Amino acid sequence: MARVQLVIPDEDRDRFVRQAQSEGMTLSEWLRAAACHRLEDQQRSHPFESPADLEEFFRSCDELEGPEREPDWQDHLTVIDESRKRLSNS
Repeated sequence: MARVQLVIPDEDRDRFVRQAQSEGMTLSEWLRAAACHRLEDQQRSHPFESPADLEEFFRSCDELEGPEREPDWQDHLTVIDESRKRLSNS
């Protein structure tokens, strides 16, 4: 099992410890549970229920860091072909 050292303000640590104790957990257990809960929330897919939901999804995608424009399909095919050539030469 890995050990992780966290740098957090003392007042946050105190609040986290109090909350963990109130839930019958150690600080370590509570932090793991909180991290797992956050991952589940982020990975859970939510179906689109309206055109506005779909527009919001694409708007949030546009805000993600990445290339300014989507590469052309031919560029993708070139990358795939080069990768296949490298694998066949190995």
